[in-house]
Amino acid sequence: MNHAWKGGRTRHHAGYLMVQMLAHPRARKSGGYYIFEHVLVMEEMLGRYLVDGESVHHINGVKDDNNPENLELWTRPQPAGIRVADAIAWAKEIIRRYEGTGSTSNSAHG
Repeated sequence: MNHAWKGGRTRHHAGYLMVQMLAHPRARKSGGYYIFEHVLVMEEMLGRYLVDGESVHHINGVKDDNNPENLELWTRPQPAGIRVADAIAWAKEIIRRYEGTGSTSNSAHG
């Protein structure tokens, strides 16, 4: 075993924890098959992979605090200039995606 092996975990240069996950759909060979740990925690909370436009926010700003109570699911709004019909379709999809899921945070923010 390599003396530098850390059990498939590493720290990103920005301070986020990363976990090696060979079979994860976001894992890239060029990146060593690492995934941000906060993404994995949120996906476990949701019971599904994150979709395009979703991100995970650290409530307390501490990038390596990946306790579920510290994580919130965020989604990007549609860009300006969208057709009304497309905005309505997007809104219906958002409601369908998140309705009944409850909060993805145990904080007062969610």
